[in-house]
Amino acid sequence: MKLLSLLARACAVLAGVILTVITLITCVSLIGRNTIGTTLVGDYELTAAAAGAAVALFLPLCQLRRENIIVDFFTARLSAAANSRLDRVGSALLAAVLLVLAWRTVVGGISAFNSNSSTMMLGFPEWIVYAFMVPPMVLTGVIAVTQTVYGDFPELAK
Repeated sequence: MKLLSLLARACAVLAGVILTVITLITCVSLIGRNTIGTTLVGDYELTAAAAGAAVALFLPLCQLRRENIIVDFFTARLSAAANSRLDRVGSALLAAVLLVLAWRTVVGGISAFNSNSSTMMLGFPEWIVYAFMVPPMVLTGVIAVTQTVYGDFPELAK
């Protein structure tokens, strides 16, 4: 689980770097538009592509820490053991969904690669975004499978 924790944290750091770059690109573009009347070409395309990758990169740490959205209205009064079993079922379902999403993202990336699909303004290849999204989805699925089998590891999730 220590390796999964390390990988989840690395994904989150990379996502933070990507979001920082997006912020800087947006600032440069806005400042240029409002001062000298020119903007960065394709800033919207870069922002959209990078944001998709960043969201996927945050998923492993969210699952590791169990900080995804949880609605506990009906389970708040259950025992800790019952909540633990429900958490394991939830982890199993999330693992299944994320691994299917990873598989379909691979298929979409291969399709984008084979069709030479790219963004309109910059001609940025779309398959690259798919490629950045697959590893964190798989990692999230593996973390969820591990939590399903072994339960939580609170000392590693901090």
